[in-house]
Amino acid sequence: MGADLDPGDDFDGDVGDDLQDGPMIGADDSVPALPEASMIMAASTKARATANVNLRKTASTGAAILAVIPSGTTVALVSGTLSSGFYNVTYNGVSGFAHANYLTPVADTGTGNSSGPVNIDGPASPANTIARAKAAMGFSYYWGGGAWLASGPTASTKGSCKGSCPSCTHSGKYGADCSGLVAKAWQYGNKTLSVNSHPYSTADFNASRAGLWSIVSRGALRAGDALVQRTGSSGHVVIYEKGDGWGSPTVFECRGCAYGCVYNARSFSGYKAIRRAGF
Repeated sequence: MGADLDPGDDFDGDVGDDLQDGPMIGADDSVPALPEASMIMAASTKARATANVNLRKTASTGAAILAVIPSGTTVALVSGTLSSGFYNVTYNGVSGFAHANYLTPVADTGTGNSSGPVNIDGPASPANTIARAKAAMGFSYYWGGGAWLASGPTASTKGSCKGSCPSCTHSGKYGADCSGLVAKAWQYGNKTLSVNSHPYSTADFNASRAGLWSIVSRGALRAGDALVQRTGSSGHVVIYEKGDGWGSPTVFECRGCAYGCVYNARSFSGYKAIRRAGF
């Protein structure tokens, strides 16, 4: 299996400001159970509060309350992946965490996105691919790996990677490299997210394969497609979500030991587009 590396790239994450409001009466966000782990708010960029819900500083019911989101209010999703039962959202310009039990997805109009949660264990589809890829974000880079949890990473499950791959060391049960992410998101190999499976490398993805995937125009990219590059014995592959395929598209990728699995927008010079069979 060839190396799945994309050396020399930089990714700068945005760090939100710490915002504090005055004294307030928090909503009762005690919860009997977490939402169904296989239901991810995959294709929406907005959610609606189904009751008054606290906007907390971190993903914990013990964290400081930044605001109380009124029932029926629409908020923007910063990430569609669960973090300890919470979604990262923005309300009135304030970014924080609201418990998933009190949020429901809102359809995106004019984008072709799904209007509701996607069963992450359901049949392969573009929306299912995005849901599965989103769940991997935040897990560590795992050379030769392809396994993560539908509920997203926690401090104890995200894993860690040290060194420069392929001479790197991975700790933990979960994580993926670039081709492990794409194969698992496309439901090739073992389909169960939590079971490690890595059936293909970028050498496989770099050309059409009958019955599995085919090369398409970058100008025709759709959500759930992939972008792949292979040079010599190294390469990289990502899941495309949106944006100009020839510009700086937004993608899901397991980018390397120093980055882990990340969601970002950047350019991909020299890459070709591929589409899973049936999409």
